[in-house]
Amino acid sequence: MFHPDTQFLIDHWTGLSRRADARAGIPARAAVDPAALGLRLPRVFMADRPGEEAVVRLAGGWIEAFHGEHLKDQPLLSLWRPASRPLLAAAQGQAVREARPVVVVGLAGLAAAQIEITLVPLRGPSGEPDRILGLYTPAATLTLAKDESRLLTARVSVGVGEPARPPLSLAAVHGRRLA
Repeated sequence: MFHPDTQFLIDHWTGLSRRADARAGIPARAAVDPAALGLRLPRVFMADRPGEEAVVRLAGGWIEAFHGEHLKDQPLLSLWRPASRPLLAAAQGQAVREARPVVVVGLAGLAAAQIEITLVPLRGPSGEPDRILGLYTPAATLTLAKDESRLLTARVSVGVGEPARPPLSLAAVHGRRLA
């Protein structure tokens, strides 16, 4: 069971992904109305994913205050402890590959406060699924000491709902393998 804000983004994205203008189950970035996110907007970020490495383009005020710096043009993985980066990279890939939300449950600060980071794929102006919309949802109020690390620790990632894309499989036509 997810935090109500996490569930809101999952439900909102699922509604957008079922619209006629969504391609292969992934809605366009332009389909997202920031006003629909309401009070969650300060905890939302947008990342470009031109390749495997997502880069933060926009981050809400709550997120930048939490990390203690402006995040524009920073790699998304740099916000996580080095041991957590492979899990987060896999979660980003899963969200795009399977066209569904992925929730990363992690810990923040020395008190190990639980936080959910929801990742949903979006299509950019080119029509390619090259955007990640994310939402930080702390389980409780996060207060960190001034000198405390702002890096997150990932514990688990969960794909939510049914994948909108079937898994790739090999096929053979006239003895020639095709993906």
